[in-house]
Amino acid sequence: MATLVLTAVGTAVGGPVGGAIGSIVGQYIDQNVLFAPKARHGPRLGDLSVQTSAYGSPIPKIFGRMRVAGTVVWATDLIETRSTSGGGKGRPKTVAYSYSASFAVALSARPIRSVGRIWAEGKLLRGAGGDFKAATGFRLHLGDEDQPADPLIASAEGAGETPAYRGLAYAVFENLQLEDFGNRIPSLTFEIEADPGPVALGAIAAELGEGEVATAETPMLAGYAAGGDSIRSAIEALGDVVPLSLSDRDGKLRLAVAADPPAELSSEEECARRQIVRQPAGSVADEVSIAYYDPDRDFQAGLQRATGGGAPAPRSADRRALPAVLSAEAAKALAEFRLAALRAARTGARLRLGWRRAALRPGDAVRLAGESGLWRIRRWTLEPMRVALELVRLSNAPVPDVLAEAGRPVREPDLRHGPTVLRLFELLLAELSGDSARLFAAAAGPEAGWRRAALSASFDGGTTWDEAGATSLPAVIGSATTMLPPAGSTLIDVASAVEVELLNESMWLGNASDDALVNGANLALLGSELIQFGAAEWLGGTRFRLSRLLRGRRGTEWAAGQHEADEDFTLIERDALAMVDAPANAVGAAVSVSAIGVDDSEAATANLIVTGESLRPPSPVHLRAERLGGGDIAIGWARRSRRGWDWPSGAETPLTEEAEAYRLVIAGAGFERVVATTEAGYLYTAAEQAQDEAAGAMTLSVVQLGTYGASRAASATLD
Repeated sequence: MATLVLTAVGTAVGGPVGGAIGSIVGQYIDQNVLFAPKARHGPRLGDLSVQTSAYGSPIPKIFGRMRVAGTVVWATDLIETRSTSGGGKGRPKTVAYSYSASFAVALSARPIRSVGRIWAEGKLLRGAGGDFKAATGFRLHLGDEDQPADPLIASAEGAGETPAYRGLAYAVFENLQLEDFGNRIPSLTFEIEADPGPVALGAIAAELGEGEVATAETPMLAGYAAGGDSIRSAIEALGDVVPLSLSDRDGKLRLAVAADPPAELSSEEECARRQIVRQPAGSVADEVSIAYYDPDRDFQAGLQRATGGGAPAPRSADRRALPAVLSAEAAKALAEFRLAALRAARTGARLRLGWRRAALRPGDAVRLAGESGLWRIRRWTLEPMRVALELVRLSNAPVPDVLAEAGRPVREPDLRHGPTVLRLFELLLAELSGDSARLFAAAAGPEAGWRRAALSASFDGGTTWDEAGATSLPAVIGSATTMLPPAGSTLIDVASAVEVELLNESMWLGNASDDALVNGANLALLGSELIQFGAAEWLGGTRFRLSRLLRGRRGTEWAAGQHEADEDFTLIERDALAMVDAPANAVGAAVSVSAIGVDDSEAATANLIVTGESLRPPSPVHLRAERLGGGDIAIGWARRSRRGWDWPSGAETPLTEEAEAYRLVIAGAGFERVVATTEAGYLYTAAEQAQDEAAGAMTLSVVQLGTYGASRAASATLD
């Protein structure tokens, strides 16, 4: 307003010269009195790393390649999912709750090209290959001017009430599972590519200024986040540490490198004695630190310092935070340049020139007659018929080439989840013996990044499916590449060996001492036989040769002679087994279990006929027969228990069953005697032998009658 008024008055009074003077005076009044700008606030480094949801939070314009947190602009309440499992005879039902949420995060106030990795609470949620590490739906809106409203937001808010956020790049997560994040929406950061390759600082300023910024050749930046409340605040942070000239000229903000031709000021132009001012050395910071975003640290904040020599510790420090992507070397060089600039700026000058130099502006570089180097105009003041300038000396040192280290980042491996491989089996674990079949699922994947999958079970041929919880930790699974020969279960099998190939190279098998084997180490399911191995020889890649074997563990000696090539191998570790609840009448039925993980295009399914192996007692052992002096035969055996496998000297194993009962079958040529007994032995008298006409070889077979089924038979031959 003052510019218009004083220009008109000056023209009327003094013609064109008076109009020019009036214009200059009016601009000064407008800029410094009537329309003096408020303090400008530029972007801060932390603004890009902490996710916000506060109304009015600024959304930066992203250039190049950056990592930003964004602003949550829409979210649903937590969605609770309830699942029930268990509830068999004598066992309570287990109710499990899981939570998910859907939300949208604004990323950039200008269009972008793509989103790469995504971190949640500092851990990878999405890998460089685009794979997610947790289950979620995901859509990216690039910020085009014709982008439609997101369908999920529209379905929740109503089509007529949903903004399309045109010109704003944002991401939508649909039903993100929150189990890994404490059942809350995690703090996310996104790797964003807004432009292909580095971007010139001048191009950034030109776009921000919408034609109001004039630029020359300027430095290139790998990435930059322009925020704050003005164009100047968005880029002036760089102007403090990069050799740039920033000035207002011809109604535009002019951005140029310091090497632009400076104005030559002769001593004849000066209207008063020149004053050279030198500040004391202690008044200037002797350390400069620059915080920045380092691409070698996954775009996390880095810090580089430059210090002056002399004092053992810096007296004061100048700290700068640049919302820009820089290498460690570039940031170190800028810190050195800034330190040199501060030292040079200790020397200032004051002078007054005629009004013909009124076109000079703060930020312009000039040369002073009789003084070396370049000077920059820091303050411009219009006085009666002259212009007063305050200058600071510019450093004549170029931005140096330096070596710097970014430091070693702590990275989470970017491992793809990959497809799921599922194993299902019935297993007798002593500590889990009960009244229903014990079915276990073990899962892993050919990719080392596999984590978990959701389980469903069907006991009616796939007609209905019920949720069965989730898999446990990744199991060590694979398959045999050789066939294991039969062997007994009473001694360590040092003659046999079997080679197995595991699913991926992150899996490993180790040796175990004899004492460790006695305590249950290295238990594995090979086909239907449980074995233990004392030696695991690595053959390269994912192949191992297992030897020094204990065979037929936990009642599976019956399967020691039933091996085939390519049969399944699973290391039995409790933390890697998920129990699948089976109904009480499941014995004899077919069960199907499916597992689907975050990277599965279709569910992995395993099928099993429930035989009740986990319910029946193990077969008796040490079956023996002794002929006594009177012709009687004393038959005896030792029972085993499905609740414990230790056999302390002089003590019986726990019974576990409701009652102790056995069925003994004595058979020979032309006869078969079936005996029911409640003791672990039977006296086959001479009279019974005569009645049976028992002569020659006989076979003995005994089973233990358990609460839920009979054991497999233990057999022996009596000559």
